[in-house]
Amino acid sequence: MFFDAHCDTVLRAISGNLDFITGEGKAHVTLPGMLSVGSCAQVFACFVLSEEHPGRERQVALGMIQTVAQMATRSEGRMKIALSASELRSACDGGPIAALIGLEGADPLEGRAENLHYFYELGVRDLILAWKDNPFTGTTFGRNTPLTEEGKKLVAIAEQLKVMVDVSHLSDVAFDDICNAAKRPFIASHSNCRALCPDRRNLTDSMIHRLAERGGVMGINLSSDFLDPVFREKLKSYKREVLARKRTPEEVDRFRAHVATWPCPPIDWVTRHILHAINVGGEDCVGLGGDLDGVASLPEGLEGIADYGKIPDLLLSAGLSSGQVEKVCYQNLRRVFCDVLPG
Repeated sequence: MFFDAHCDTVLRAISGNLDFITGEGKAHVTLPGMLSVGSCAQVFACFVLSEEHPGRERQVALGMIQTVAQMATRSEGRMKIALSASELRSACDGGPIAALIGLEGADPLEGRAENLHYFYELGVRDLILAWKDNPFTGTTFGRNTPLTEEGKKLVAIAEQLKVMVDVSHLSDVAFDDICNAAKRPFIASHSNCRALCPDRRNLTDSMIHRLAERGGVMGINLSSDFLDPVFREKLKSYKREVLARKRTPEEVDRFRAHVATWPCPPIDWVTRHILHAINVGGEDCVGLGGDLDGVASLPEGLEGIADYGKIPDLLLSAGLSSGQVEKVCYQNLRRVFCDVLPG
């Protein structure tokens, strides 16, 4: 089975470019793909950035949450929104696929930590505090600033509500602040190992160790530029050239279409990051967080979630035991979410 901690498929579905139920359209994650590979749980990110939707953040987020609910309803019982640990355990015991709703960036909270209560009632169970710097925290795309006082309040409210705190995209100093403030385990849903690929979106060995000490899990991101340092440098140069202008959806689509034509890095980069994370933090701190439908390039042999079935053989060939492989593929994320979610 597979538990994936982050995908951007909602953006595909809400744009009309994907029929999630039939799989028609262009996407990495579809219901047929999930069923074919044995997915038990998937976190669907609702990504809302204030600069793209000024004054409409809450409205846009509501539309995305409703889209996930519609996807579950149209699945005719094959996928259900999971709100609790018991519902997640049921999914991993052979029940319908658990769809977990996440906010990628707390911009829809409109700068007020208390507004998380509203989104909790709508089903949000995973919270990345920011994608870019916002009133709650600094990020890797910003000025490396810490959690604000409102950000610390937001972490406390998330823990009271039993919403998963997710540190992917946060600045290094904000990561430290989370470690100091959090009382419960937290995750880095889609972040790799900085020692192998020196991108600030990836975790240092110290971060991996501290995450593991707190009972947390990092989800290995399958984006080529977070896996392979050579690919990262090439992409970094291209981004400076093309995306220096305003980040419009059309510009991003053109950018991704061009990057998709580049040669992909070998699939063993996935194995390297998993093995490194295990060596640093232990076998209980690593899972999968593919960032599918949010990336321009995947490694060779991976075209979407339907190819996740190749990952266990890769890990077994690399020397992991079957028990360790099961932990990476779903057990570690199931455990940490069940530790955090309500009942």
